[in-house]
Amino acid sequence: MWNPNSDGRQMEKRVVVGRVRPTWARNLPDARDDDDKNDQEGVMPHSEPPSPTEPWGQQAKQEDKYDAFGKVMLLGDSGVGKTCMLVRFRDGTFLAGNYISTVGIDFRNKIVTVDGIKVKLQIWDTAGQERFRSVTHAYYRDAHALLLLYDVTNKTSFDNIRAWLGEIREYAQDDVVIMLLGNKSDSGLERAVRREEGQRLAREYQVAFMETSAKTGLNVEAAFAHVARSLVAKANPVDPSRLAVRAQPSQEQRSSCPPCS
Repeated sequence: MWNPNSDGRQMEKRVVVGRVRPTWARNLPDARDDDDKNDQEGVMPHSEPPSPTEPWGQQAKQEDKYDAFGKVMLLGDSGVGKTCMLVRFRDGTFLAGNYISTVGIDFRNKIVTVDGIKVKLQIWDTAGQERFRSVTHAYYRDAHALLLLYDVTNKTSFDNIRAWLGEIREYAQDDVVIMLLGNKSDSGLERAVRREEGQRLAREYQVAFMETSAKTGLNVEAAFAHVARSLVAKANPVDPSRLAVRAQPSQEQRSSCPPCS
C-alpha cells in the first residue's frame, strides 16, 4: 500500500470540482499526485522502485484530467525495439539509426482515452541485458501491465520469451495484464519468426498477441489501447467484449487475405 508520507512530503486532499468519479472506480483507492518530473527522461538504475508507486485507481489532480492510472512495463531482450516502441507511442516518431541501449530504467507518461475513460499510462522502458535483470525484477511487483516484446527478425529473442514469462510468473502480480508483441514486422524479407509461431505461444500462455512495427507505427497505438482497456475492464468487469484485441492487419496480411474483423 502506498504511503502518502513516504517521501517526506505532506499530501493534501484535493477535490475535483465538477467531475464525478466513475462508478467502476468508486471502490478503488485514490492515488498520489504525480510531479511534473515524471514526464522528464531519466535513467534510474536503482535496486528498489522509486516513487511513484500508484495503485490502480482514479487520480484527484484536476489539471491532469484523467480518470485512471496504470503502470506499464516494456520487457524483452536487448535490441527488440522497446525504446523505439515507447518513443513511437509517446512522441509519434521513430528512432532511426544507431542509439545507445537503455541502461537501468526509463519512463514516460501518456494519457489515452478508451471507451470514454481517460487513462494515464506510465510506461517503463527496461534494459534487456542480463546484467540489469536484477534491477528490472524490482519493478515487476508494481506493474499493472507488461508488454513483452521479441524481434521477428531475431529467433533468439523469440526463444527467450519463455524465460521472460517465467520471470513474470515469479516476480509480477498474479493478475498483471500481459501482452506479447512481435516487433519489427515491417522487415518482411528478414523474418525469422512466423506470425503463427507468435500466435501459438500466446495461446499457450493465454495472453494477447499482436505484431507491431515501431518504424511504421503498425499496431503501436492499438497495443497500448488494449492494455488500457484491459485495466479498465479489470476494475469494471461487466463487459468482457472490451478485452477484444483490435489489431491492424500487416502489409503481408492485406495482400494475402481479407482484413480481420
